[in-house]
Amino acid sequence: MKQPKLMNYSRMRDILTPHFAQMREYSYISNELGMINGDPSVFLHIVQQNQPPFIIDDYRMGIFVGGEARITINLVERHITPGTLVFLGPGTIINPIGFSGTLEVYGIGLFADFPMPFAAGQMPSAMNGQIRDFQIKVDEPDITTARHIIDSIWHVIHQKDYNRQTVSSLVAALMYHYDGLYRRYSDVLQASQSREQTIFDRFIQLVNQHCAAQHQISYYADRLCLTERYLSTVIRQTSGVTAKEWIDRALIVRIKVELMHTDKPVARIADDLNFPNPSFFSKYFKRLTGLTPGIFREG
Repeated sequence: MKQPKLMNYSRMRDILTPHFAQMREYSYISNELGMINGDPSVFLHIVQQNQPPFIIDDYRMGIFVGGEARITINLVERHITPGTLVFLGPGTIINPIGFSGTLEVYGIGLFADFPMPFAAGQMPSAMNGQIRDFQIKVDEPDITTARHIIDSIWHVIHQKDYNRQTVSSLVAALMYHYDGLYRRYSDVLQASQSREQTIFDRFIQLVNQHCAAQHQISYYADRLCLTERYLSTVIRQTSGVTAKEWIDRALIVRIKVELMHTDKPVARIADDLNFPNPSFFSKYFKRLTGLTPGIFREG
């Protein structure tokens, strides 16, 4: 049975191989890592040749220097502008909406064969799985530091028989830099935002992590130590969308990824996503999308 067509090494290699000659100066890909050095053509090729949403199973870190992007990342639409650091962790679901201006992006993806610089359980706190993604606007000196580290990685990997430990150590430095900036800026954000916004942000994080198995508001209320009624009220007032609709949105995105990018039988998908039976699953999907799972998969 095919696995999901994740945006990992093998999938990106298949998409980008016909274009390597034109992209060699500003992109790099191996079984260990991929890099973008300014030019965004990699994004455009992926978006043009694949139907989103996409899912990743690795770590991506990038810097937006020019242009703008509107992307739904783990349910939430983000407007990414110059001066933004972007982190995407395993399990992140991405749905590109649009790009504008002259995009200039620098970044790195760490694939399954990359020699990670941290032992299990020792990842920097912002990247240990509790937070699936973040995007933060930072000051120019912080952007410059990130650029210097990424530029150093780019330089090393283009040396003949480059030292993998050197690259791993530079990646560790980049992760620590992102982690420190995330904690600094999240502390400022939490101090300035309301309790309600904090609850909403935590709710969305939990939904992204657990929606495949947990479909009921009661689970999330319990995790947040709130009553269902209070949580529902806060989510609706903060976002204009009910808590149940956020859970449904997350589930529908997961279902679409499975239908588009695997050949799993519908019954298997229903079971994997904790639906009581295939009939209930199909009715649920049709009620929210207007299509049966079979028709959606064919189209």
